[in-house]
Amino acid sequence: MVAAARLLPSEHLPCTAHILQRTVTVSIHGSGFESVLAKCRKIVGHFKHSPSNAHELMEQQVACGQKQESLVQDVTTRWNSTLEMVKRIQRNKSPLTTTLAQQKSNVTMLTAQELAKLQKLEELLEPCRYVTELLGGEQYISCSVVLPALCHLFKIMEATEDDPAYVVKFKNDFTSDLSKRKDSTNLTWLKIATAIDPRFKDLKCLPKDERNEVWASLSKLLMAESPGKQESKETTDQHPPKKRRISVLLVSSDSESDEEEESIEQCLNRYKAEPKCTWRVVHYSGGEREKQHMPGWHQ
Repeated sequence: MVAAARLLPSEHLPCTAHILQRTVTVSIHGSGFESVLAKCRKIVGHFKHSPSNAHELMEQQVACGQKQESLVQDVTTRWNSTLEMVKRIQRNKSPLTTTLAQQKSNVTMLTAQELAKLQKLEELLEPCRYVTELLGGEQYISCSVVLPALCHLFKIMEATEDDPAYVVKFKNDFTSDLSKRKDSTNLTWLKIATAIDPRFKDLKCLPKDERNEVWASLSKLLMAESPGKQESKETTDQHPPKKRRISVLLVSSDSESDEEEESIEQCLNRYKAEPKCTWRVVHYSGGEREKQHMPGWHQ
């Protein structure tokens, strides 16, 4: 797919959701979570492979006043399946403990320390799940969200003094791997897409020394697509008129003569001076932490 995209006369933007999939997989491997995840898989397999065991678990779920639900087995190609496996075991720890004790099975329930590890892993993966779902949207443009979303993940994955060693290892591996993969994306066009999104035009997701370069690149692009140059080129080449793309985003709905009077720089300056669009605050399903700096929907 990548080789085919390179042959097309278009800019290639790699799949950021797939990049995130690889980064999470690399970070989990060798971070201290593998042993507890292996134990989770044994527990899930114990109930997945036996209808009678699964029935007993559902009976215990009813006895505990919980919703009946089956456990989820994770797969290596979908890291979010690992998150779902962890969440369901966390939700059903009481029914699981009782059922495994009654069955006197060789499969044992997770210890309190192991459950605490699962909780830490859930907190690490939940922001990644949100970003993956956001980037996988089909009803809206997502390329302008990529850099703000990655910036958010880098902030989330900053190690703190309170983090245990295995969490620090996960965060360090995550930021290191994601940084390498980010460099292989088409950063030039991602930056331009972010700049022309009214929600993120302050470019706070980029270092300060890169922001002026983005506006300079956008100015050059607009100059190349200005109506006068397009008409001159179209007259010479005798091609059908091309549509003005980015430039129409930076001018008001005044008459055509007014649009031609304003220079590209005036349009850009006016666009930057306008207030940013806002977005609603959403919450992680596992907690009440507000994602005020995350991309979301317009209010």
